Amino acid sequence: MCTSANPSTNPSTNRSTNRSSNAGPADVTGDDRFSHDLETWLEQDEPKTVGSLTDLIDEKSFAVVTLLLLIPSALPIPTGGVTHLFELIAVLVVGQMVLGREELWLPRRFRDHALGETMTGKAIPRILRVVRWFERWARPRLARTLDLRPVKSLLAVFLLVFVVAAFVAPPFSGLDTLPSLGVVIVCLGIIFSDAIIVTFGLVVGATGIALVIVLGRAALSLL
Repeated sequence: MCTSANPSTNPSTNRSTNRSSNAGPADVTGDDRFSHDLETWLEQDEPKTVGSLTDLIDEKSFAVVTLLLLIPSALPIPTGGVTHLFELIAVLVVGQMVLGREELWLPRRFRDHALGETMTGKAIPRILRVVRWFERWARPRLARTLDLRPVKSLLAVFLLVFVVAAFVAPPFSGLDTLPSLGVVIVCLGIIFSDAIIVTFGLVVGATGIALVIVLGRAALSLL
């Protein structure tokens, strides 16, 4: 169609052009876009909801929402006791990944609920710095393999195990940090289509689970 051939009337083309012009250093690749979208979302005047974020970055919505939900558990910030609620919702999201759903379903109340100042003012700006660090090294590595449905489901199983480990970790022990951080890193690897980052996240998450088991047993033996 004529509208597709004309860059001035093609929104996706204009969006890519704007990203290229704002990309910064010459070595930034075309995949260096998630932090830009996340920062744009933070700066907009509209209410900050999970739904508005997934609408902005819909092609990797499962990974984006799971990352968002586990940020409070992965970072040393006061959360007001909402981490367990977020982890329960993350189970719902990752469970859909395990089942191979192509489109993310979320309860309307959760989609439309405005995120608090802790998330938009502290947690997400911190993870934005982490995202930019990963974007410096991220490259599409084994991207086609990561897009295979069996691989997606297998990764979702690992994510589910990590989320459950974070949920059952003893309260106020800090043991939920590494499993949650593993989830965040794996999700970043999925977003960047980088198998190396995914593997790193799996190692971090597995290490966290080992600590939960070892230290949890030690704590029970002292009772």
